Amino acid sequence: MYLKNRIKELREKFKLTQDELADKVDVSRQTIISLEKGKYNPSIMLAHKISQLFELTIEQVFIFDKEEEPENEK
Repeated sequence: MYLKNRIKELREKFKLTQDELADKVDVSRQTIISLEKGKYNPSIMLAHKISQLFELTIEQVFIFDKEEEPENEK
């Protein structure tokens, strides 16, 4: 099981740059990049901040995939 997210899709929908999103949730741009690429799983506090910013639930932003993690992401 691994975590997918809709951060890039939502960020673009809200017309935010990675820097702007990072500023709004008080993290670095590199953290946003890592989240978007699926290379970093956020803390519950960060997941909450991001979800609140987009006025969604955590479950609407972050999706647990029950399938095995893709081979190229292991």
